[in-house]
Amino acid sequence: MEQQELWLFLLYGYVFTVLIEAAVLLPGLSARHTLGRRIFAAVWLNACTYPVVVLVLPNFFDPTYDRTRYLLVAETFAPVAECTLFWAAFGTREEWWKPSMWRDLAVITAANLASFGLGELVERLKIWPFSAS
Repeated sequence: MEQQELWLFLLYGYVFTVLIEAAVLLPGLSARHTLGRRIFAAVWLNACTYPVVVLVLPNFFDPTYDRTRYLLVAETFAPVAECTLFWAAFGTREEWWKPSMWRDLAVITAANLASFGLGELVERLKIWPFSAS
C-alpha cells in the first residue's frame, strides 16, 4: 500500500477496531472499572497500538508477501502492549494476581482477537473499501 492508502486505512480501520473492541470491553472488563474508563480504554489502547500495527510494522514485514509473519508479530504485539498499558494505568497492588486482574487482561486479549477476526472476515468478503494487503 502507498503511504496515502495506509493513512486512510489507519483512519477507517481505527474506527472499526474501536467499535469492535468496545463491544467486548464495555461488558467484559471487571466491575471495578467505570463506564467512562471502559470507553476510554477502547479508544486509548487502540490509539497507542493501531498506528504501530498499520504504519510501522509493514516497514519490517511486507504484509503482501510475508503476511503470516506480519500477522504473528502484529497480533501478538497489540494485546501484549494493550494489557501492559492498561495495567500500568489502572492496575493496583490490591488487584495484583486477583481474578479481576486476569479477567481484565483476558478481556483485552479477547477484544483484540475479535477485531482481528472480524477484520479478516471483512477483508475476505471484500466488503472493505480497500485492502490491508
